[in-house]
Amino acid sequence: MQKYKLLLRKSLLVLLDLLLITAAVWIAFGLRFDFDLNKIPTYYYHEISPLIMISVLIKIPVYNFFRLYNSIWKYASTYEVWLILSAVTASNILLQIMVILLDMSLPRSIVFLIPMLDACFMVGVRFSYRLLRRLKLGLGLKRFPGKRVLIFGAGRAGSILIKDMVVHQHLHLSPVVAADDDPNKKGMHVFGVPVVGNRYDLPDIIEKYRIEEVIIAIPELRQADFNEIFEICTETGCRVRALPALSQLINETVLVQQLRDVKIEDLLGRKPIQLDMPEIRGFLQHKVVLITGAGGSIGSEIARQIALYDPDKLVLLDNYENNLFELQNELGHLYPEMELETVVANVREAKRLVAIFKRIRPTIVFHAAAHKHVPLMEGNPGEAVKNNIYGTLNVSRAAIAAKVKRFVLISTDKAVNPTNIMGATKRVAEIIIQTLNTMGTTEFAAVRFGNVLGSNGSVIPTFQRQIAEGGPVTVTHREITRYFMTIPEAAQLVIQAGIMAQGGEIFVLDMGKPVKIYELARRMIKLSGYEPETEIPIEVVGLRPGEKLYEELLLEAEGLEATKNDKIYVLQPCDIEPSWLWKEVEEVIQLADGKAGAIRKQLRKLVPTLHREDGD
Repeated sequence: MQKYKLLLRKSLLVLLDLLLITAAVWIAFGLRFDFDLNKIPTYYYHEISPLIMISVLIKIPVYNFFRLYNSIWKYASTYEVWLILSAVTASNILLQIMVILLDMSLPRSIVFLIPMLDACFMVGVRFSYRLLRRLKLGLGLKRFPGKRVLIFGAGRAGSILIKDMVVHQHLHLSPVVAADDDPNKKGMHVFGVPVVGNRYDLPDIIEKYRIEEVIIAIPELRQADFNEIFEICTETGCRVRALPALSQLINETVLVQQLRDVKIEDLLGRKPIQLDMPEIRGFLQHKVVLITGAGGSIGSEIARQIALYDPDKLVLLDNYENNLFELQNELGHLYPEMELETVVANVREAKRLVAIFKRIRPTIVFHAAAHKHVPLMEGNPGEAVKNNIYGTLNVSRAAIAAKVKRFVLISTDKAVNPTNIMGATKRVAEIIIQTLNTMGTTEFAAVRFGNVLGSNGSVIPTFQRQIAEGGPVTVTHREITRYFMTIPEAAQLVIQAGIMAQGGEIFVLDMGKPVKIYELARRMIKLSGYEPETEIPIEVVGLRPGEKLYEELLLEAEGLEATKNDKIYVLQPCDIEPSWLWKEVEEVIQLADGKAGAIRKQLRKLVPTLHREDGD
């Protein structure tokens, strides 16, 4: 049935062009002789019918060659105009050649008038369909049903979005008004939609026009502006959605489908960082890659991203079998051709690790296994030592013995001037790999970043659970701040560091400004559709043992240098006497089953900057 419809449509267009070609010839002669047929000399008059016949025989095939009968004219654009002009030019050149070859007697002005009329008729008739359709939609704009929508942003993206809503009425989105901070746009219309104000007018506009949803249609909007507009809109109770980055707006006809709800990542104070990764495939392809702590949030995401780049073998090592089992099933299903091995092992088992590394011979190791929860490690300092220090030492030595080419340690901003056991043990782990870098062929590096959104035990899932339970949402201090990044960002940074490492460096991500946890809680409550403090209370419960008010990403003594990636910085190796280090590390390991005070005292020898916020 569809085939017959297309054939009928094409036949009608051909018939229309036959009439237009005929009309162009007669009107050209009319213009030449003042539309008085009696003025046309007989020798010219007898040439009109042959000229029409030759024109049809030449122009219809040429128009078909230029695919003028295949365009969807309701979406006609400048490309279609270019096609028409090209077809008209080509067909009229062929026509003039035939006129010369047949020695036809025609006025010279006809040669110029016919192409001009062809172009006007072809463009005018075809675009009149689009014009009439748009007028019809514009007249019916306020009548078609759907959710009443305000578009913030009357620029290119906003106009495309409005057009998409107008054309695709089945989406049930009715663009009622637009707003924009550009004062020159106020009072203008975009596809019949009036621009009525700026961001500060939004509450009044939303109330006046009974708006149900606001769409932020400025993809490259500054983060501070985005946050402010979001806050203004959520105060009114409207749902807020946004467009993706401008580079993603490729297919204008499906723009509405690209809308997304505002996520907590959008409100962090910076855009999520997409690291430049052109060398990733060369770094990972045909390599044997081993990940410790592979079942964790970061380890599993590193595994997922590495699997994209065709490694010879991917080895997942973890002590917790449930997460490992789930990750194995996921990757095995997605990448059935990839060689995948899962190893249940504890990084505290030095001999077992040496045997595993000797058998597998990994090229690259990502060491993500660690204890990371600050309050838990304050109560169990020996476990932090065993996992974060002894475990790192064991994996590092196994890597050296197996002649691993590259070793990347996942570290944390809590290692800088630590106020807790977890941060101190991670700082010792950094020192260990920097020192071992000089003792073999393995190139060691560490990656230091802040809190990871959505990772196990992080603040985001905790807030989500508390909001789902009706509150209260608990915050330790109104002024406490943290750096945040997404799980994919963290995994990409780790892989990127593996590429850039030359040995002994600590890589640091430019994470923008730190975020107040109290404000983060408020934003999450609003994103969930509730009002902070009234519908969902926020309770300040006080700092936990070992918790900092402010996190840092580097020590004052460390030299921060730029890299080829403008979002990654590098701290060069520190100078520590190896014999002293191994003696002190061995002593803290021996104290791991002892008293917390003794462990803390020994850790302070290794990390002099270790102190407690309470002054201990």
